[in-house]
Amino acid sequence: MQSYSQIREFIEENDVEFIRLAYFDVFGTQKNIAIMSGELERAMKYGISIDGAAIAGFDADIRSDLFLRPDPSTISIVPWRPADGRVCRMFCDIVYPDGTPFERDTRYMLKIAMEEARSRGVEVKFGPEVEFYVFRQDERGRKTDEPIDHAGYMDVDPLDSGENLRRDICYALVEMGITPESSHHEQGPGQMEIDFRYGDPLTAADNTSTFKWAVRSICAADGYAADFSPKPIADKPGSGMHLNISVHRIEGEDRKEDLDAFMAGVLKYISEITLFLNPSEQSYWRFGRMEAPRYISWSVQNRSQLIRVPADPSGRRRIELRSPDPLANPYLAFALLIYAGLEGMSQNMTPPQSIEANLYKEDPALMRGLEQLPASRQEATQCAMESELVRRHVPKSCLEAYVYEGKK
Repeated sequence: MQSYSQIREFIEENDVEFIRLAYFDVFGTQKNIAIMSGELERAMKYGISIDGAAIAGFDADIRSDLFLRPDPSTISIVPWRPADGRVCRMFCDIVYPDGTPFERDTRYMLKIAMEEARSRGVEVKFGPEVEFYVFRQDERGRKTDEPIDHAGYMDVDPLDSGENLRRDICYALVEMGITPESSHHEQGPGQMEIDFRYGDPLTAADNTSTFKWAVRSICAADGYAADFSPKPIADKPGSGMHLNISVHRIEGEDRKEDLDAFMAGVLKYISEITLFLNPSEQSYWRFGRMEAPRYISWSVQNRSQLIRVPADPSGRRRIELRSPDPLANPYLAFALLIYAGLEGMSQNMTPPQSIEANLYKEDPALMRGLEQLPASRQEATQCAMESELVRRHVPKSCLEAYVYEGKK
């Protein structure tokens, strides 16, 4: 759907009364303003005003009037809201009063990165795998420290108490236009994973944001609390947002060399962009333990590495980046990974020798020469502040928000 008439027909057919116009601060936290359906034509034509000075990282103190322009292609029913007088959601572009795109809108920043890739004749696709924990709530609706169960990897009921919850989440995602591929219990107590199909970067980021919102809402409705933090239980596995990435030629056959060079670029710049892939202090407690990487290395199939090349009987080739966690803003994270990979392609980089060893169990002498990911948020911040790549592609106010405000 692209036109107001199409949206109007959708609204009438689905008895929609309220429309949530959604956007994001620089940390990827979803914000929204609700309008009645009768206001949508005005919103699409002129936009809806917001106070940019109140949004983290927008740095709009002087020119604080910003406007939300709904993206009609993103309209979706919110299935956990009442069936009478239904609610739908539309993601929005953020613009200045004259219609110029707001440069600190991370969704816009991702669009620019996608255009840069297309200008070089390639398209990058992302398939996120987002892990999360589910905890019980107390009688006042507050999260407790008690997970929903004490099951392990891919256990079934009655050990796994989250099967029905994951089913409800999958049904909701389907209603919102997202196709889940699989769902299962992860290694930690109360830890879950639901995977959905890969897509272009903007669709993948939109789907990731929708997924986290749906999980939190459905868990809360059932009396549970979803937790996307990277290390909610100190001695249990952390939660990652593993990213499957592939590179495709817009014209002609895909080439192995393209993906290799893209991977080499990611490996070269990963420390400089880690602050945006792992934005909280807790993010760094996860590294180097329980299948979370510490070293900047790669291998085929090996889950102890930063990047692995998964086995695929179909012959399709992709890389899986294992360091990002669910607190990352997917729009900003995907944009920076695209730029890092394109640098690798433009410079014809080749990846270093693969490390065919389990880095959790290998002799420490082997790892002494390997570069490590930043060991703390402070170290990651320093790497970002010194990075030419970050300075080129991240507005100053966005970087300052990450440096001085941090992920709340």
